[in-house]
Amino acid sequence: MPFIPHSEHDISKMLSTIGVTSIDDLFDEIPDNLRCGNLDKIPQGLNEMEVTRLMRERAAQDGLPLCFLGAGAYEHHIPAAVWEITTRGEFYSAYTPYQAEASQGTLQLLYEYQSMMASLMAMDVSNASLYDGASALAEAVLMSVRANKKSKSRKILMPRSINPVYRSVTEAIVKNQAIELIDVSYDSATGQTDLTALQQFAGEDFAALVIPQPNFFGVIENVDALTAWATESKMLSVAVVNPMAMALLKPPGEWADEGVDIVCGEGQPLGVPLASGGPYFGFMCCKQQHVRQMPGRIIGRTTDLDGKEGFTLTLQAREQHIRRSKATSNICTNQGLLVTAATIYMSLLGPEGLKKVALNSHKNTQLLLNRLTEIKGVSAVFKASTFHECVVQVETDAKLLIEQLAKEHHILGGFDLSVDYAELGNALLICATETRTREDIERFATTLEKILDN
Repeated sequence: MPFIPHSEHDISKMLSTIGVTSIDDLFDEIPDNLRCGNLDKIPQGLNEMEVTRLMRERAAQDGLPLCFLGAGAYEHHIPAAVWEITTRGEFYSAYTPYQAEASQGTLQLLYEYQSMMASLMAMDVSNASLYDGASALAEAVLMSVRANKKSKSRKILMPRSINPVYRSVTEAIVKNQAIELIDVSYDSATGQTDLTALQQFAGEDFAALVIPQPNFFGVIENVDALTAWATESKMLSVAVVNPMAMALLKPPGEWADEGVDIVCGEGQPLGVPLASGGPYFGFMCCKQQHVRQMPGRIIGRTTDLDGKEGFTLTLQAREQHIRRSKATSNICTNQGLLVTAATIYMSLLGPEGLKKVALNSHKNTQLLLNRLTEIKGVSAVFKASTFHECVVQVETDAKLLIEQLAKEHHILGGFDLSVDYAELGNALLICATETRTREDIERFATTLEKILDN
């Protein structure tokens, strides 16, 4: 079977039937100034061998640098079995399970994923994933406005210590729906959300408070106090968490007395490679009382008329499934393949395995921080406890330093914070996962020391 099903004869016959002479005639109402013209820079089609070679050459351009860069995506070890299983045909080619009777394998996997995520977050419900962490936060903001029936406000308290990309994406998605994001500052000494800064909003009507754990600086927040303040202020609480950290830290469902209302974040740490920036997947969990406002879909387990166990699409409040005006989101699908990998990853590691990864990542970050701050001209910025990454200040241009480390020494030396947090000066966000060794850390430190000495 040809990849393009319509032959030239088929095309001519269709055009004749509708009374036009060419395909271009179908687009004659589009003005010339809006047309792209000839795509001269697009190369001719390649065969499979040529495409494979091209992609290998493109991948090789990234090289294999020593990575101390986190900032929302992390280089964790992924057992070989994860993607050997994920790329089996029945997983690799599966699509949306519209017909439950023909999609039991896909539905069961999604059900197991939901069960694992709900357990990891200590929450009642998980959906079947979202696109990525940034859009998951945007969906959580929209959900909180719908779910907080006691609030007439469309305003959300958003800490500045949340990933700048997440804040930007959320702003882009919600601003045209008359939802306002109000910045909450962080404490310059600890890097934590400033509890005293929250007091200026006491008594005002807000739909929700967003709480990161850890925050973008890697700093561990006082989540109990923040969650309790939101509850006292009649706001919903939305947690944005690193799922790997939840294997070690108190999960959102246990924050304060009753836990948070909604949890979201980026699932990439759970068995998904960096892959030059994606694709990744977002996750979302919530309390049972808010489940009807949850975007995406939820898989349920049931029994058929013969008593046999089966799986089905229990809730599917997507625009494809119900009237658009009643849909909770315009999400059209979920990142099923990445969720498959995450489910297999969590199954292989189990709770203790995830905890060991988190502990080793924390240990290596502390080793990295201690070693780098021995170097003259390098100092820690915040004094609060951290997980996974931390912030250091250097006595040189941070952007140029990162470029030099990458180009001359094949080291990804962190994330330049000067653009999004100019008040921190020449500050780097650095990260070390369980994949880094003492030798790696020493190589980074020695190289950095030589650069700063020159």
